[in-house]
Parts: sequence; structure tokens; C-alpha cells
Amino acid sequence: MKLAERVSRIKPSATLTINSKAKALKQSGVHVVNFGVGEPDFDTPSHIQEAAVESMRNGQTRYTAVGGIDELKDAVCRDIENGYGLTYKRENVLISCGGKHALYNLFQAVLDPGDEVIIPSPYWVSYPDMVELAGAVPVAVPCSEQNAFKLQPEQLEKAITSRTRLFIINSPSNPTGTHYTASDLKGLAEVLARHPGVLIASDDIYCRILFGGREWTNLAMVDERMIDRCFIINGVSKTYCMTGWRIGYLIGNEEVIRAATKIQGQSTSNPTSISQYASLAALNGDRRLVDQMVRTFEERSRYVLARIGELHGVTCPTPAGAFYVFPNFSAYFGRKVGGASIANSLDLADYLMEKAHVAVVPGSPFGEDRCIRISYALSMDDLKEGFDRIGTALAALQ
Repeated sequence: MKLAERVSRIKPSATLTINSKAKALKQSGVHVVNFGVGEPDFDTPSHIQEAAVESMRNGQTRYTAVGGIDELKDAVCRDIENGYGLTYKRENVLISCGGKHALYNLFQAVLDPGDEVIIPSPYWVSYPDMVELAGAVPVAVPCSEQNAFKLQPEQLEKAITSRTRLFIINSPSNPTGTHYTASDLKGLAEVLARHPGVLIASDDIYCRILFGGREWTNLAMVDERMIDRCFIINGVSKTYCMTGWRIGYLIGNEEVIRAATKIQGQSTSNPTSISQYASLAALNGDRRLVDQMVRTFEERSRYVLARIGELHGVTCPTPAGAFYVFPNFSAYFGRKVGGASIANSLDLADYLMEKAHVAVVPGSPFGEDRCIRISYALSMDDLKEGFDRIGTALAALQ
């Protein structure tokens, strides 16, 4: 069967592939410690679940407006005003089927074939493929581990060309946990101010998961010149443990939001009505459970860093948020055990899966082959067991 040419340019999601392998092993009776998960390991708070049930009882199970219900748009605007200090109206908001869908709609609305999109590397695995599906060209800019994988202003300046249309920034970052401070962002904003044709996609999906009292900020918050060019992508999945509910949102320039809504109208139409009402309860409800979850993640991050520090030759920047670390395991490349030879991050991930029954995500799909991504959205018992197994497996390599 002949497939469309665009399909050949798209790679399967690395994280979903790893999770599928881990699940297959579990179903065969093997206890796998899964460090590949990209979602909180907490249940959706009960008041959010109850709101969903109540919405069904009230008959709120039919189509809604393509771009989402007005009540949820209003709640998003209040949330952004409270958390960002920025003011938006309903017309500036599109509710989509998750943050990934919001990004996809934005790319389809603003990118033409041949446009260039600057993506700091390491990056979330889906950015380049979604850019290519819009016919545009992903331009990865490698960021050094010594700078905590943060893009520097001079790197951004050098990467911008006459064809640059969009710049993507994700903070706190998947996969590194890196957080751009206000000072970091001001340096990038000065560069962008010299290139007014470059739009900004600010992927803020982990913005509530910050450690050490760090304050949330993004480019639109630090420089008002960025506001009309900045598109905020967020959602309820990570903050409220609602990954399966599939609600995200895109916020920004009204003309672009109308265009993105038109695109959504010819793809998914409205997001699930029940999930929208559940998300309304999330945004309007008590956030003490969120604060408790963040404290738990911070405690786990300290434990994980301590265990990584025990692994000879492995280096890792301290995460400032999210629930990932991105340690450099290249000291083990070139080593062997039995018939296995470790040449890159994929080999290491396969080795740990097969020999230690630990699932990690190789760094190559994130744009940095020396590293692997480890999620600490697991219990402390599983974290301990997983690192014990990793230590034993690495010690066997010669």
C-alpha cells in the first residue's frame, strides 16, 4: 500500500515505544521498573473526578463549541492572570485535546513549507516531527550540559535566518528539568526584539512543577514586546494528574487563535465535553494537592541526584522542575558484556531493559545521544530498586 510521503519523515514516539516494551515485559510476568513514564504517578484528585460525574448527570455529554466551552476559557484566562500577570480574553484561548494538540494546531496555523523553526536541543521528542508535518524545517540548536542545557542568547542570534518563523521554548524542560530564569529570558528577549518576524511557542506544561521556591516566568512576562508574538501552550495533564483526560490550551493572538480553531474544527472538533467540565473544576479548585505533589517530586529529585552521583563517570545537571533528569552516560559507551556492546544511548537503553529490567528513554530522540532520560514519577521503593539494578548492570560492563 502506497503511503503519503510525509509519513516516511515521522518517527514513532520514543517514550511511547519504551512504555510499550515495558508493558509487554510486565504482561509476561517480569517486574519492570519503568523510568520511561512521562506522567505523574498520582490519581486525579477526587473533586475533579466528581465534577466529571456530575457533568454527565447534568447531561453535559454533547458537542460543545469547537474551541471549548466559555466557562473553561474564562477559567484559563483567570489562571493566566493569576499565575502570569497577563490579561487575555476568551477570544485569545483555544481548548484542545491535550497540549500536544494545541502545539500541532499552532504549527499548522502559522508555518508554511520552508519556514524554519528553532528548537533548543535537548528537546521534547515530538517538536521536530510536528514541525515537519506542517511542511517546515526544524533547526535544532545544541545546548551544552555545562550551561544546564539552556540556550544562550548568542546561540539564538546565530540560528535566526531570513526564513525563521518560530522559536520553541520549554521550561521547565522535558527531558532535562531545566528552568529559564527571568535573567535568562531577558537575554533571549533582547535577541528576539531585533527579529520581530519570529513568533514564540512557549510550552509551559510543567510551569507549576518548580523546586526550591523558584518563581515561574516566561518570555511574555519579562518583556512586553514579546506578548503579541508569544503563544502559551499549557494544560491540565501534568499539574492536575489528568494525562488521560486530554485537555490542553493555546493562548495568544486572536487572529491566530481563530485560524487554529478552524483547523481543529476540521480534525477533532471539540475536546471531550466531560473532560472540559472536569478541567474547569481543576482550574477553579483547591491546589493544596498540587503543592503536595510538587513537594514529593522535589524530594524524589534529591534522592535521584544522590543515586546518580554514586554512578562512576555519570554527570547530570540539577533539575529545577518537572519530574525528569537527563544524565550523561557516555562514559559507558564502548564497553561490553557478553555479546552486548554499548555504542550509544539506544544500546544502553536496550541493555538496561533486557538485563536489568529497567526502562529508560534513550537520549537520541531528544537530540542528545550521550544522555538518557529518567523519570522519577515513581514511588521511592521503585526508585531505589531501579537504581540498584542500574548500578549492578553498569558494574558488569567491561
